[in-house]
Amino acid sequence: MKKIFNKNIAAITLLLVFTVSCKKSDLNTVNPNAQTTQTFWNTGDDAVKGINAVYGSLIIDGSYMRFTPVIQNTRGDDATSNSPWDQIYNCGKFNIISTGFTSSIAWTAYYQGVLRANEVLQYVPKINMDADLKNRVLGQAYFLRGLYYFHLADFYKNVPMPLTPAAGPADYTAKQQPQSVVWQQVISDFKNAASLLPVSYANLGTVDNQVGRATKGAAMAFLGKTYLFTKDFNNAATQFKAVIDLGVYSLMPNYYDNFFTNSENNAESVFEVQFTRDGGTDLGWGGDPGSTWGHTSARAITFGAFSFGFGDVQPTRALYNDYLLEPTKTGGVDPRLDVTMYYNKPGEMLYGQSFAAAYAGSSSMSALFCHKYENGDSGQPNEYDWRSGINERMMRYADVLLMYAECLNELGSTAQAYPYIQQVRDRANLANLATISPGMTQSQMRDQIAHERFLEFSLEGHRFDDIVRWGWLQDPAKLAWLKSRDPEFNTYQPGREYLPIPLGELQTNPNVVQNPTY
Repeated sequence: MKKIFNKNIAAITLLLVFTVSCKKSDLNTVNPNAQTTQTFWNTGDDAVKGINAVYGSLIIDGSYMRFTPVIQNTRGDDATSNSPWDQIYNCGKFNIISTGFTSSIAWTAYYQGVLRANEVLQYVPKINMDADLKNRVLGQAYFLRGLYYFHLADFYKNVPMPLTPAAGPADYTAKQQPQSVVWQQVISDFKNAASLLPVSYANLGTVDNQVGRATKGAAMAFLGKTYLFTKDFNNAATQFKAVIDLGVYSLMPNYYDNFFTNSENNAESVFEVQFTRDGGTDLGWGGDPGSTWGHTSARAITFGAFSFGFGDVQPTRALYNDYLLEPTKTGGVDPRLDVTMYYNKPGEMLYGQSFAAAYAGSSSMSALFCHKYENGDSGQPNEYDWRSGINERMMRYADVLLMYAECLNELGSTAQAYPYIQQVRDRANLANLATISPGMTQSQMRDQIAHERFLEFSLEGHRFDDIVRWGWLQDPAKLAWLKSRDPEFNTYQPGREYLPIPLGELQTNPNVVQNPTY
């Protein structure tokens, strides 16, 4: 089976650009060289092409091609930035401005995805096509719109929330909605998706069975995550348990297999963004792609070690130290450390070179560099062609297990949380938590789960979201602790957990107000 983006996404997306021309004699004449809503949305093939274009917004710069990982990771205490580019350097220091690239690039990417999803949901129901295929297309559109609004609410808090394509000028100034309202829409979209999507696309024919499409399990997992963000622990627990009970996911025996090209779309993957070096060679920065537009990620060069990449994002010393807190059952170092970062240790290799030799005589000898999502083990000499084909794992089964454990703890079933945490610890060859720390209180278990998540999901964009939803930024003791681990938190101001709404949006939409402190 081919990945979704191995198709010619240029042709797919350009079909969704609707234009008309006119003559003095006939203002209704349709340009025969351009698609319109009347000439495009007519067949099942059109529906599949339409939904494929919605996925396209996942692989452009503002989303997972580069800047969503930058925004997500730099603000946690697992990563830091010494980038010479202020748009990355200031992100983790909570000093982004409304006129900057960072504030606008994610906004643009996710609203592009919302528009495309809204088009599918508006026009596909009217198409006479196979009913099961229609349901799968609509399910994917609900899932992706929910995902895009999840990111918008998470990054910007209160945002406009159009649910249909713009029908006229008034629709271009959609009213800003409170974050709580957006979360409820996200919940609704994920519910609809879960009701329409299959558990698997295997044996459904050849029309839409590419690897990487959203499934029922993905919709339920993100629905549970949204409930968790809104502190609805009962409903969150129900969804996570349903994902577990599907019986289709399991932890990969080797933690390494979750972050490189050797084992993509594996048994642990609930949903991942599909990148590939196959196809076009031009970098896919966004907009409407041409025929040579590639489907690659620029994360690797951005996060890559000095001399092999830009080194714009690096692991923190706090993360390194925390991996050393608990030895494995055989007295070794937590194996997730070496998967997560490159550092100066005997025999360390990156991009075919010795770490010690590559950085001899420089300050980088004591530096920490990202290993996850890098091509340093693949035979590439460096990341300087910008084109990484490594998929971004947005939801892993390990996350489902630990989020379920968190729900159990919050619901007062702390003892029942132990086995789900232990499944994740077992892979790292760590001791039985119920044996070494039996009978933890709810508060103690909260801290334990935070520690487990920090080590399991480092550099995967989850840490800052966890910090925000746990209320640590409003807790003076927790905030002081974060400052002691990552000096970037010294410049945090209340409200700066959200990005500024782009100035261009404020200037064109009178129904939008800026986030506080910007």
